[in-house]
Amino acid sequence: MGLSHDLLVWPRAYPATQQTSAASSATRRDCFFPTLLAGASQTMSTSTEVSKWRHLPPPPGFASTVSSSKSSGKAVAAATASTASYEELKSKRAWDLAFSPAKSLPMQAFMLYMSGGGVQIFSMGIVFMLLSSPFKNLAAINTAFAPFAPASAPPKSLTTLPLQKIAYLLCNLLTLALGLWKCRSMGLLPTGTGDWLAFETRGQPPEILLV
Repeated sequence: MGLSHDLLVWPRAYPATQQTSAASSATRRDCFFPTLLAGASQTMSTSTEVSKWRHLPPPPGFASTVSSSKSSGKAVAAATASTASYEELKSKRAWDLAFSPAKSLPMQAFMLYMSGGGVQIFSMGIVFMLLSSPFKNLAAINTAFAPFAPASAPPKSLTTLPLQKIAYLLCNLLTLALGLWKCRSMGLLPTGTGDWLAFETRGQPPEILLV
């Protein structure tokens, strides 16, 4: 009996719930559309005001050409300053490369000292490396200084960065002199008189007659 009563009551209660949800959705729709219309009208009024004030003449004493020329002058000055700083940085790096062989001289001198004074494979390898590196560096001097050449000069020309290249040449000559000094201390250079005995000529001894 209770179950039949519930079945009789539920069909009458369901339409009431459906009507309540429909009323709430209609209320939300009625609140949403006025808000949307108000936002659209505000946007249209803002765009109308902007377009109205856009075509007004400039105030007295103001010229758009002056402001554009100032901005272009600032841009040109900034570009010139950046170019000058970049060229200065390249010149500094070129000087660092020019003095790089001289900076490695203390380490090479220490290696020569540790190799000993005898003629052996280890000492000969270090001396050969020390003597060959200046010639390799001088053969590729234009290629080494090409990344640091100014924009107005040919990068691989011998006259580009002349002071840096002269300093680079002198530092490589110092490295070569260190290698030759090591060869002399090892006795590999013919600097004594005994090294040239095969090329010496002796005169005829004078004959003395004793009566």
